[in-house]
Amino acid sequence: MIFSMTRKRAYNWYISLVAASCMVLYGYDASVFNSVQGSKNWLSWMNNPDAATIGSINTAYTVGAIFGGFFLGGPCADYLGRKYGMGIGCVLVMIATFMQTFSPHHNLACFLAGRCIIGIGQGVALTAGPIYIGELAPPEIRGKIMTFWQMFYSVGSFICFWINFACTKNVPQLGEWDWKLVVIFQLMVPTLILALLPTIPGSPRWFIKKNNNIEKAREALLKVRDTVEEVEQELLEIREAIEYEKEAISSNYSALWKDKSLRKRMGLALVINAGQQITGQGSLNSYSTKIYQKVFTSDSQIALINALNATFGILFTLNAVWIIDRFGRKFLLVVGGIGMGLCMIIVSAVETETPSLANGSKSEPVGISIVFLLFLFIFFYKPSWGATVWIWTSEIFSMNVRAQAVGMASQTQNVANAIVQQFFPIFLDNEGFYAFYMFAGINFLLAIFVWFFIPETKQVPLEEIDTLFGGANHVAQGQEVLAQQKGARLEWEGDEKPSAVVEDVGK
Repeated sequence: MIFSMTRKRAYNWYISLVAASCMVLYGYDASVFNSVQGSKNWLSWMNNPDAATIGSINTAYTVGAIFGGFFLGGPCADYLGRKYGMGIGCVLVMIATFMQTFSPHHNLACFLAGRCIIGIGQGVALTAGPIYIGELAPPEIRGKIMTFWQMFYSVGSFICFWINFACTKNVPQLGEWDWKLVVIFQLMVPTLILALLPTIPGSPRWFIKKNNNIEKAREALLKVRDTVEEVEQELLEIREAIEYEKEAISSNYSALWKDKSLRKRMGLALVINAGQQITGQGSLNSYSTKIYQKVFTSDSQIALINALNATFGILFTLNAVWIIDRFGRKFLLVVGGIGMGLCMIIVSAVETETPSLANGSKSEPVGISIVFLLFLFIFFYKPSWGATVWIWTSEIFSMNVRAQAVGMASQTQNVANAIVQQFFPIFLDNEGFYAFYMFAGINFLLAIFVWFFIPETKQVPLEEIDTLFGGANHVAQGQEVLAQQKGARLEWEGDEKPSAVVEDVGK
């Protein structure tokens, strides 16, 4: 089916892209620390931290993100609203950016604290953003719109790495600002998001769930749906689903362990979100500078490769726009896992089975081959385990637990990342590219897991997705609950009328 681009459909894209900009924060920050590790001025400013300390700096960020996502993201999005969740996250990112940029000389503690706070901010923002998109995007284009969520991660990396490349070309003039400029430019996107948040509507599902404010929900939907009939039908479905969840399951987070279907969804979401980070992409994001230092000797050459990697990442993620709703989520995850596994095997073999030059680097043809293979890896990763994991996670949970569940599942990425990133730099120093054989095995296992356990959610309305996981259809069950409530109300009114008539006759 072909959908014309109406004015309201275009506005739907606009508000979704504003929310997706939260992912730019993540992409930029994941690349910031990768970039500054290549700066001799940063190393000197921070008193030349060793590999274990470098791992601890990454861990400080992930601990903050885990705390923000598990304990703050859901409550902020549920009690204050999706827009406030995004806004609070942006403010924390801005505070932490100043802390990192102006860390005192040889004061690693201030920089570490900034990394932790920026993690908290992103944990909050990255919980609210995909929920907002999922709740306002029409089912038929939800996958396409959510693709931009992952693409904006690449946009963040793109901005950061090109700024870093420019700084590496001007180190003598910039001095210590060769790394401080890279860090402080992180203020740009959260400032833009805060300026644009007042121009987008709140979530209609949140309005009904929080205060049963049907008029506010109707007002929000009228801005993004083409007909009044669509609005009224969606409002009815939302009310029915929420009513059923409140009456038959639980209106709070306890449903995550009370409801068998939700427990199953939570388990699957935890696995694939953790899987996203142990594909090898998390290590490439954080340590590509250290990885390429084993192949190349020029800092500016490594910075250029990182910048080109981020540029191609944007293009590769855009592939998901036209295939996510055509082939489905499951197909992409399986093909992506197999493709990434093959890339990791080949890149390991190329690096470990070829001789090194006298200066420790590789010959130019070998270096080019390794860069090509790592670019091919992100060709498979970006539309599959990059974009699709976020799309699938934001779709599968019912309204009563969606914010908390998405926050917990998405921050499982950082739990896995914290574990891998703590030992990976040491593993890389000791074993070199043999480390990538581990990622190859993980990717094949992930593809097998998806094939057997992950159901397809392509173009399924959010209120009806529960049936895919063995749960009840919340819309159909909600119809019965509302009908019973209506019948009880009519019966009560019928019982009241005779006495009122008698009283009136008596007068």
